[in-house]
Amino acid sequence: MKHSFVLQPSIPILPALAAIMLLLAASIATAQVAAFTKAQVGERIRRVEDGVDEFRKWAEHRADDATSRAQSAQSSGRTGRRGRTATESQKEHARQTKDDLEDALSDLNHSTNRLRRKFNPASNYMETKVQVDRVMDDGRRINQVLVRGNYGTQAQRYWGTLRAAINDLARCYGLAPMGV
Repeated sequence: MKHSFVLQPSIPILPALAAIMLLLAASIATAQVAAFTKAQVGERIRRVEDGVDEFRKWAEHRADDATSRAQSAQSSGRTGRRGRTATESQKEHARQTKDDLEDALSDLNHSTNRLRRKFNPASNYMETKVQVDRVMDDGRRINQVLVRGNYGTQAQRYWGTLRAAINDLARCYGLAPMGV
């Protein structure tokens, strides 16, 4: 004679398992966010600050170079490609493009400065999540400005490094990283 036993879970076990699964998922998510010390987050903020400074220096240097080249060309009587000079419309577009990037970098600089001011006295770095959200918003704006304008590979290089630093910082706070 053959006996077979089939275990059938009782109804109360299923809700208990579901509750345990939810608690486990929540604790894993919390552990990922809380896995950083304040010093580690502070180092990531410093990297973002340094990246903003480097990008701003490059943008200022680029603007100074363009102005000096334009003045040099004008004083020597040289013109643009194929003997043409830029139209007023083209000049205005170039000024606006430059202003857009400078404004976006300035906003990002302000938001990182504010983050640092709020971060230093905070007992728990998570208290500054709102400021990191603002840094992310300002970073997205730079992303949009760079996509619309033609800034060249050097700008893309600086922005790629800075974006990676911002995304690294965002992960400390459990925020979704910025796209490309």
